[in-house]
Amino acid sequence: MINSLGIKKSPKDTKIVVAMSGGVDSSVVAGLMKEEGYNVTGITLKLYDDIKSSEKGRQCCAGQDIIDAKRVSETLGIEHKILYYQKKFKTEVIDSFIDSYTAGETPIPCVQCNQTVKFRDLFKFAKELNADALITGHYVSRHEYNGGSAMYRAEDKDRDQSYFLFSTTQKQLDYLRFPLGSINKSETRKIADKLKLNVAGKPDSQDICFVPNGNYASVIEKYRPQSFKKGDILDLNGKKLGSHDGIINYTIGQRKGIKISSQEPLYVIDIRSKNNSIVVGPQDCLNINKLYLRNINLLSDTSIFEKNIFIKVRSTGKLLNANATIQKDSAVVEILQDEKGISPGQACVFYSKDNLGERVLGGGWIDKTINKNLSTQLTNH
Repeated sequence: MINSLGIKKSPKDTKIVVAMSGGVDSSVVAGLMKEEGYNVTGITLKLYDDIKSSEKGRQCCAGQDIIDAKRVSETLGIEHKILYYQKKFKTEVIDSFIDSYTAGETPIPCVQCNQTVKFRDLFKFAKELNADALITGHYVSRHEYNGGSAMYRAEDKDRDQSYFLFSTTQKQLDYLRFPLGSINKSETRKIADKLKLNVAGKPDSQDICFVPNGNYASVIEKYRPQSFKKGDILDLNGKKLGSHDGIINYTIGQRKGIKISSQEPLYVIDIRSKNNSIVVGPQDCLNINKLYLRNINLLSDTSIFEKNIFIKVRSTGKLLNANATIQKDSAVVEILQDEKGISPGQACVFYSKDNLGERVLGGGWIDKTINKNLSTQLTNH
């Protein structure tokens, strides 16, 4: 017998771990699995201590969310465990985020979190429990493919989270399951109502969990106040136009907050951490046509890159036509259509299209960008 998770066991004999963040998505996944008769254990990660904020915000993996996950587990009648990963999270996610920002990059801590404490460490813990699969509430699809498993974008493209999961290893993907890959968010909330879960109307988290109210600078000021050093604002020729109060206040493509008078709008074109300066220029200077990637992870054979592929350089961005040359653990990507404001530190995720949908081929971290409208490249981290 092959059950709905593709495992050759009856549901009642299939032990699964559900990663429960305390939100509606993972709670519904736990409920669906319980309804189907699986032996379910819910696991919630405590990743940081509660952040006090004067504004209302919704973060995951702390305080109220842990309470909500426990209540859902009690409602469903499933076992629930809490893993205390604050030290791991601080070292591998928060510190990495700060290092990247102070180097003039634009980091994506949600990918780092999935890559480390969620999929690596939780994967290991689920294995230690002798679970047959690790289940999450991510909106991404998994299909059996050529005797193995492959990742695809979710059916609900507005909720698709594949961009954040490019660093998933093949071994992890074979073990993971994503029941919400074929479900729209509106349907998820209807299921939560049907199951009478206390989180049915709970809003989605909007900010990075450890960044209160989206204020990145406040986090860096807390952990590394010496990062706020004054420096120069330069034009494309290296002429000083003004001063800034710290490069961590700027990201590539930023227009507001530069405070330099000019006949045409100025944008942040480059951030130079080595000499603590930022370079500004016109919008055309944000056009990027080539990327150099580091630390790539592949979920496909390299032969698929011999033809045109697609990439995403932002979680909410569109698929862009591209060519990619894979070089061991790095890659060179040529973008075949205009895209502005790509920054080192962001992720570039590879996709292809087939009869099953839009397949995730892997991805990597952007190390350097090449601007087609600049005769001399500026990136100097």
